[in-house]
Amino acid sequence: MIGPLAHLARPLLLALDPEAAHEMTLKALEFGLYPHCANTDETVLATSVLGLRFPNPIGIAAGFDKDARVADAVLGLGCGFAEVGTTTPKPQAGNAAPRVFRLVSERAVINRLGFNNKGHAAARAGLARRTARGIVGVNIGANKDSADRAGDYVAGIETFYDVASYFTVNISSPNTPGLRDLQAPEALDELLSRIMSARTAKIAANGVRRPVVVKLAPDIAEGTLGDVVATLLRHDIDGIAVSNTTLARPGLSDRIAQEAGGLSGRPLFHRSTVMLARVFTATEGRVPLIGIGGIDSAETALAKIEAGASLLQLYTGLIYEGPGLIQRIAAHLAATCAARGAKSIAELTGVRAAEWASKAI
Repeated sequence: MIGPLAHLARPLLLALDPEAAHEMTLKALEFGLYPHCANTDETVLATSVLGLRFPNPIGIAAGFDKDARVADAVLGLGCGFAEVGTTTPKPQAGNAAPRVFRLVSERAVINRLGFNNKGHAAARAGLARRTARGIVGVNIGANKDSADRAGDYVAGIETFYDVASYFTVNISSPNTPGLRDLQAPEALDELLSRIMSARTAKIAANGVRRPVVVKLAPDIAEGTLGDVVATLLRHDIDGIAVSNTTLARPGLSDRIAQEAGGLSGRPLFHRSTVMLARVFTATEGRVPLIGIGGIDSAETALAKIEAGASLLQLYTGLIYEGPGLIQRIAAHLAATCAARGAKSIAELTGVRAAEWASKAI
């Protein structure tokens, strides 16, 4: 019964202010008002990535559950993993409203939220309340007014090390001034030196190794990407997430496209998938990639995997398609594996990477 209700609720949510609709969605998940779908570890969709066993490669991207309120519910929707955050050491309100804008005709969203969250303490408390098993990553960031942004990321490693399945280092949001400067090779080298040193200390202290993923922007210049990837490889990063939102406005006609902020959704699909394939090519497929950006159908999800993704993350697509999108993607991926004689979804990763990498952005 809840599944049909979720379908009927979508027009109501789209009629609300975007942030109000988001809060209503979180409340519904907290109260268990969502279509439950149990995961198993026995299908072709199960995959071992980052040293973890995922029941399927589908997750919800950071930004959806900033304060770790509904991680178990996300898993209950049928996702193979969840990612909470972005969380910063101190609470911060983010940028002034209005700061989220739907482009309904484009199936897109522009946001300039600015890492609004309740801080590390609230997110840690949320994770401590979990009762279900499953993979939950923590996306860590820096406070806007921080005098030591690298120190903020180190604090994230130290705060969540015992409750995070993995970490994602978010240096790619366009809505915190100067944050993307951390993607420059020299700054990235210094940042990762401190982060990986913090992880090494944690491994020495308790013997547990948490994977570290770095999330990149889709707007990195083609001439710089090689140096960025080389820096990531030098620090033995466990995974790369591609990508965050974009500042580009690819042929958008909606007047709202003039709003400042990061663009997500369908118009981001091409740019982010080309970037994904280029990173796959640059790493020679040696580093697992999380494909993000414009996944709003089973077909676009498959395309991300074929371009080089081992894991997927959705967000904007769910706004327009609803939670049923998760199961449609899972069914299509499983059917494709069967049609191609693949024993695991991992066999499809990167099979069209060269084709995608050669496309113009």
